[in-house]
Formats: sequence, C-alpha cells, structure tokens
Amino acid sequence: MEKIEQHVIDFVRSLRKDRNLRQEDIAYILDVKASFIGNVETSSHPAKYNLKHINKLADHFGLSPKDFLPENPL
Repeated sequence: MEKIEQHVIDFVRSLRKDRNLRQEDIAYILDVKASFIGNVETSSHPAKYNLKHINKLADHFGLSPKDFLPENPL
C-alpha cells in the first residue's frame, strides 16, 4: 500500500472515531457494505478509498476533499 493511501485511510478512521461512528455508519454514507470499510481499515487487505468516496465523505462532514490529503507529498 502506498503512503498516500494509508494517510487517507488513517484520516477517515480518525474522523470516524472522533465522531463516535461505527464502520457501518461510514458504509451507509458511502453506500457500500460495512465489510468494505472493515477491509479498508485492515492493512493486509487491498481495498482502499477512491476519489468518489473521499468526495462523499467530504460533503457529508462539511470538509474539503483536500482535507483528506497530506499537506506535503509523501
């Protein structure tokens, strides 16, 4: 997994935990199965968030898609 992909996963996981949300809640926002979120959050699994997911999460939480990315290249 690329560092940029792990950064996005870590950001979403932190956002989820800070707001006391379950993986199922993120799955509902993204219109995916809860197992997908579990797979994304498991580092040994190849599942990742894509730009569509980032855009939906940013819209839901009132953030910019840029907020999900690191300030500097990794």
